[in-house]
Amino acid sequence: MNPARDTGLAALTVDEAASQSLARGHAGTALLHIERAWTGTGTWDTARAHIRRAMAGPIDAAAHAGLYYGAPAIAFMLHAASDSHPRYRAACEALDEHVLRLARRRLTTATARFERDEPATFAEFDLFYGLTGIAALLLRRKPGSDVLAGILRYLVSLTRPRYQDGVAVPGWWVAHDPDEILPTPGGHANFGMAHGAAGLLALLALATNHGYVVDGQHEAIAVLTGWFDRWRQDSPDGPWWPHWVTREELRTGRPTQPGPGRPSWCYGTVGIARAQQLAATATNDARRKEAAEDALAAALTDQHLARITEPGLCHGTAGVYQTAYRAACDAGTPAITRRLPVLAVRLAEHARTLGDQRDEGGLLTGGAGIALALETARNTAPPRTGWDTCLLIT
Repeated sequence: MNPARDTGLAALTVDEAASQSLARGHAGTALLHIERAWTGTGTWDTARAHIRRAMAGPIDAAAHAGLYYGAPAIAFMLHAASDSHPRYRAACEALDEHVLRLARRRLTTATARFERDEPATFAEFDLFYGLTGIAALLLRRKPGSDVLAGILRYLVSLTRPRYQDGVAVPGWWVAHDPDEILPTPGGHANFGMAHGAAGLLALLALATNHGYVVDGQHEAIAVLTGWFDRWRQDSPDGPWWPHWVTREELRTGRPTQPGPGRPSWCYGTVGIARAQQLAATATNDARRKEAAEDALAAALTDQHLARITEPGLCHGTAGVYQTAYRAACDAGTPAITRRLPVLAVRLAEHARTLGDQRDEGGLLTGGAGIALALETARNTAPPRTGWDTCLLIT
């Protein structure tokens, strides 16, 4: 393994940096081949070749590294292979130390921001770039560590309101836009798994379900589920939630989003409902669990699925399938399970449009993520590697 570097992108070539991306690079593609090697649909020789490509250069452990890039991403990938191949265990353990140091630095920076009473950013707390994603890795690799406990306390603090120009806003409020072409004057509070409240809720619920709890964690889960209760929008086709709310929407208590968007993992009802199902399990709330499962099942009708126009994990059919599969495994009724065969057919149809590139292009939007969801559909069993823990759905 090339040594990890704390100096960041300046020390890496463009290709070396791209290889370390779980989202779009070789690290995500390697996960697919590791999963296939585990299930017998591929070989370990192929998996090892892809692992070498992902680790071709020095591993980036600078402050911008997160679950989907750099040392945490490579550690996540290697962990998927290490149980079968002890040769990777030493590399995993070395990277764990880099991830722990990275997390401590990130916590120090977040604490300083909090003390300056400045708003948070996606890069500070979210799943892709921030401390939520690092916590998801530590739940697998270092669940009893003081660093994970520190991140849990930090996430709990994000559920406490802060004041902006005298107006109470959620602690995960950000001053920047969700996208450069989607302005939110005055900032916004995000609802999604990738960058918002659903990701916070899912991580805190998963930690609780695994027995890792800090002071205020149950109260934080209650704040987040209350947030989703407050902004739930009912329709004849099932409940839905806005992608985010702005200062003006917070003031009026009404979203300007006219109706449900695509029921995706990252922003849609499917991801939000799964987060609430996990929270209901963590708090032993049977009514919330039933409501979450009903909402998810309603989002899987043909009418809603027609809004999904791409195959990937983040925005598309693969993410919907994998999330619905995990939710169905925990559900109290067969409503979600009954929709899985239809979803699997849609997923296979979308995958065929990729042609020769269907196994490449990384995890989030590329063919590797689609192929991983297809592996779940074919095997009708949970992934051997647990790769979908990086989506916070299990």
